[in-house]
Amino acid sequence: MATSTFYIPSVNLMGAGCLRDAVKAIQSHGWRKALIVTDLPLVRAGLAGQVVERLGEQGIGAAVFDGVKPNPNVANVEAGLALLRAEGCDFVISLGGGSPHDCAKGIALVAANGGTIADYEGVDRSARPQLPLVAINTTAGTASEMTRFCIITDETRHVKMAIVDKNVTPVLSVNDPEMMAGMPPGLTAATGMDALTHAVEAYVSTAATPITDACALQAVTLVSRHLRAAVADGRDMAAREQMAYAEFLAGMAFNNASLGYVHAMAHQLGGFYDLPHGVCNAILLPHVQAFNASVAAARLGEVARAMGVHTAGLDDAAAAEACVQAIRRLAADVGIPAGVGPLGAKEEDIPTLAANAMKDACGLTNPRKPSFEEVCALFKAAL
Repeated sequence: MATSTFYIPSVNLMGAGCLRDAVKAIQSHGWRKALIVTDLPLVRAGLAGQVVERLGEQGIGAAVFDGVKPNPNVANVEAGLALLRAEGCDFVISLGGGSPHDCAKGIALVAANGGTIADYEGVDRSARPQLPLVAINTTAGTASEMTRFCIITDETRHVKMAIVDKNVTPVLSVNDPEMMAGMPPGLTAATGMDALTHAVEAYVSTAATPITDACALQAVTLVSRHLRAAVADGRDMAAREQMAYAEFLAGMAFNNASLGYVHAMAHQLGGFYDLPHGVCNAILLPHVQAFNASVAAARLGEVARAMGVHTAGLDDAAAAEACVQAIRRLAADVGIPAGVGPLGAKEEDIPTLAANAMKDACGLTNPRKPSFEEVCALFKAAL
């Protein structure tokens, strides 16, 4: 068996109120001034101000960059980097979901290594660690607060660049469900299905290990049990906390086992049409796993059981089909659209989307290698 490496931030804080502990941990490092990378909705909601205030109580300065787009792009990274340099920041705090975390990773990586973020597309292209990054999560889905993945849209090529680099792993991740209470139902649903996608793709990945398997299956169980409640009532702190654990476990799984063609394809939809990543994943997940079932039926049957499906008496193929149907039911229950066509995806763009998907690093560990025609067919089925 090939050797494997397990990446995770060195410190990870979980649970209601842990933001207070995070600020104390930051103060102990001796850092002087943070660039807080976030978006305008979180500034307007007062969350960025809350972090600035807590830092100030410990004598730590802060500058706020609130220009992150839902699909962060090269221009966002360059603008944030300019502010970091102008303000003399010596570390970075990302505040939000996957978009601020990814943008912050891009800023911190280029700040330490030079060049442009496009120079680091691919796997482990950097020479040295990024500036210290503290990732404060406000969603429960992307797990970007604890991974070595950084997804940045190249707006000139209309593609999402996948940067997979051990040097973009944050030094501290913070999952405080109190910071997630204001997430609207649609975002809760999309990020929750993103977490499920991470777990399922990691479980059927060709790079899966016993460690990632354990994380992935527990994540599947927690999402299946708690996502509907978190969507129905955002103030349900028990559901929020369990979803925070779920997305973190899913992150532990895919950060080390990688992903598959759901993400390879979703990246193209997001880059081409500026669509929400979690929604694209949720729509594509059952289609790609139905395609994978011919080689990963036993594993998908185990996913079905983790979702609470009774598979006694079913053979592997039938259990895999039950898994696909359980994914569809969960997505429908939390309000995920049935296809990407109504969101703006067009059939005439499929050849371009498929060609780009086949170049995406996430596809390398998919259990079944699709042809160009098969990727086109999967996109068409998802319309």
